[in-house]
Amino acid sequence: MPIRPFPAMLLQKGSERVLVVADLHIGWEVALTEKGIHVPSQTSKMLDRMLQLIKAKKPTSIIFLGDVKHTIATAEWGEWRDVPDFFEAIGGMVQDIRVILGNHDGNLAPLLPENVKILPSTGVVLWGDIGLFHGYTWPAPELLGCRSLIMGHVHPIVAFRDPMGFRISRQVWVKARCNGEQLAKSVLKRLNIKARSNVKMRPSQLLIMPSFNGLLGGQPMNKKARGAWSKMFISPVLRSRSVDINNAEIYLLDGTFLGSIGQLRTLS
Repeated sequence: MPIRPFPAMLLQKGSERVLVVADLHIGWEVALTEKGIHVPSQTSKMLDRMLQLIKAKKPTSIIFLGDVKHTIATAEWGEWRDVPDFFEAIGGMVQDIRVILGNHDGNLAPLLPENVKILPSTGVVLWGDIGLFHGYTWPAPELLGCRSLIMGHVHPIVAFRDPMGFRISRQVWVKARCNGEQLAKSVLKRLNIKARSNVKMRPSQLLIMPSFNGLLGGQPMNKKARGAWSKMFISPVLRSRSVDINNAEIYLLDGTFLGSIGQLRTLS
């Protein structure tokens, strides 16, 4: 369940409590500085927020849904300092920490403490029924047996424009119905894998997480698109037409239900 009003969620089963966050993009401010835009580092703020969540929710493990750092292929000087400090701080409170690699996580391993487990971007299955993956690539076939899929990568926001022309944007959660059979066909076709009889195609729901770094930009989910609407998304799963994006439910971080994406598109 989402932890209001944070861009984080807590998954529970028995004594297990898994804290899930996505898209830290540590080092994002350094990239802006190189372009002459000076933004204070957000790492300390994100760390304070993480420590607050850990103290309040007492998770037994933490899973990061990719894009821990911002530089795609390498690591900038700020990332070499901030990423280790961030993980050493939370590692002192939670022993089981896992990172699902994102498209910005090239050369991430040397920055992480040895106890942090690195998982592929194609994701991991939790408790046999929840599939977590980053979102920039197709999920692993094993995730097709899960009823619920959770991804990051998109940094979903909604954007509104009032009659005076002022534009407002807010981070949001996206909850969408998923056609499991259609998604499975797309995934297996793209991966050139034949369907296996021992894997049930069960995904029925997709949840898209907001980025944990609140100053990042995002993809306006209610943006009016030219041409095929599904092509505007930066995730292959969302472009596969197996997710009912038009009727997807949109929630603010405080839990306020705004309506469906189709309804909100008229206000963008």
